[in-house]
Amino acid sequence: MPSITFTQPDGTAQRLEVEQETTLMRAAVSNGIDGIVGECGGQAMCATCHVYIRPEYADALPELGADEDEMLDCTAAERTERSRLGCQISTGASLPEIIVDIPAGQV
Repeated sequence: MPSITFTQPDGTAQRLEVEQETTLMRAAVSNGIDGIVGECGGQAMCATCHVYIRPEYADALPELGADEDEMLDCTAAERTERSRLGCQISTGASLPEIIVDIPAGQV
């Protein structure tokens, strides 16, 4: 079963086991992870699921799409080279585990 670990700005982490093809946003919202809201329901239209991807997982992610790229310019916290929208990243065979950091400006 895939796992997602959400790390808060204070360093506390919560590891979730999720079903295949679960998005980071859906896992966070369903489990009450602070700092992830998912206002648009996963349509890459609100940036309330902004996370920082740990570098060791970057190669397993899908390419940044135009809509996601545009929304990342609207995040509450600083956009960095590690920024992605959690609604655009799903667990699965190519991503059986991931650790992400929640930006301080969202908590």
